[in-house]
Amino acid sequence: MVRRVAPPKRFARERIGDFREIDLLFDERAVREQASRCLHCPEPMCRTGCPLANRIPEWLALAADGRFLEASALSHSTSNMPEICSRVCPQDRLCEGACILNARSDPVAIGSVEKFINEYALARGEIHGCTAPRNGGRVAVVGSGPGGLACADELARLGYAATVFESQLVPGGLLMTGIPSFKLERGVVERRLGVLRERGINFRLGVTLGRDLSLGELRGRYDAVFLAIGAQVPKVPDVPGVELKGVVDALPFLAQTKVGALAKVPPIDVAGKRVAVLGGGDTAMDCLRSAIRRGAREAVCLYRRDLANMPGSRKEYYNALEEGAQFHFLTNPIAIEGNAEGQVAQVHCVRMELGEPDASGRRKPRAVPGSEFVASAELVLIAYGFDPPPLSGVSPVLKIATNEWGGVIVNSDQTTNVPGIFAGGDLVRGPSLVVHAVRDGRAAAAGIDRYLSGPFHKYAHVRGKGFFGQTRRERRAYPEVDL
Repeated sequence: MVRRVAPPKRFARERIGDFREIDLLFDERAVREQASRCLHCPEPMCRTGCPLANRIPEWLALAADGRFLEASALSHSTSNMPEICSRVCPQDRLCEGACILNARSDPVAIGSVEKFINEYALARGEIHGCTAPRNGGRVAVVGSGPGGLACADELARLGYAATVFESQLVPGGLLMTGIPSFKLERGVVERRLGVLRERGINFRLGVTLGRDLSLGELRGRYDAVFLAIGAQVPKVPDVPGVELKGVVDALPFLAQTKVGALAKVPPIDVAGKRVAVLGGGDTAMDCLRSAIRRGAREAVCLYRRDLANMPGSRKEYYNALEEGAQFHFLTNPIAIEGNAEGQVAQVHCVRMELGEPDASGRRKPRAVPGSEFVASAELVLIAYGFDPPPLSGVSPVLKIATNEWGGVIVNSDQTTNVPGIFAGGDLVRGPSLVVHAVRDGRAAAAGIDRYLSGPFHKYAHVRGKGFFGQTRRERRAYPEVDL
């Protein structure tokens, strides 16, 4: 049997000098060989492991035959951005992790094949934004991350006029501001945005819900609203010293690294500095690798559990190691200490050991008595995770139900407790995967279509009235302008 091989990867000493993607494409011969490793199981577990239930064995078979354009078209039938998901999905925990070959060998290189077939089609102009006849429905999508983009894409295919509102000055959400270019180059996202614009989707940038317009206003102007504003409120560590100069949240740092001044944050300079990153997830890996590329003297991860219990991708961990990042496991920061000018000077830490498993099944860390020490640092990046933004204040009329940690409560079709308002992605799940947000966006678009095709709205359109009792003429009094 053909053995699994990885696509070419740029050498670490080369790639730390820029922000270009580190993984290269297979050539045609290699991709056909790797796709041919699929056993075409009667009940393919790779589909079960994929949140989008992608038709993986089918497009692997097409790729193995060299029918790359057909394979790409099939992958697009279940995914709105397969060239992006293939770059950022943790395939080892999803489709490849479920591959039956894991029992005796290495799994099929599903992600690398998916990336190749879609880049092949894009390079030949085979993926473009075909338009559908308009059906008269108008939907507002708040947030231009993967969930919002997937929802708008599906709605446009169904004939709805979709307008995407984004608080940043650049569309794309975390695809553009939160995922470094060495994993997902900016041009890849911009290319997908171009396809969506061809499909007739409008983007309104620099518009913040609750500041520039209320949820009630949106609900009055549009037939339905999809909320996909993500979870970008950083968790603040309960340690002294977080107010010091040089303590920075991860997302502003990553956003500035990728989009520069468009990120609307003060300059964050790491050149020549010792950088400490607090946290052990993929965001922490992104911070370490970005700091190295921006000239940090050293980049050190301080994480309170061991490697086996670290939530970050192993692939990203090994990439960070290759590029010069350092890891201090079983290390818990208990204070950030500064100098006379109020600038970060060091992080006071304590060694940890792992005790019994907690409610989540992970072994709970506990401090080792008498093991305190200090780690030098001139800049500290906080990567402890994120929470959804509070929805209070976004509307004086509509009250969206949320759970105990602030996530919006939805049904299976992404409907909230307010008719005509849907939600998905990290706003509902908490910080999760791009592919989960795409899944929610697709489900929401289907739910919106069912909602607007129902008897209530058929009757409303006959009467010429919308949900808030506005006629279509009254609704046209609100021009679509940048607010």
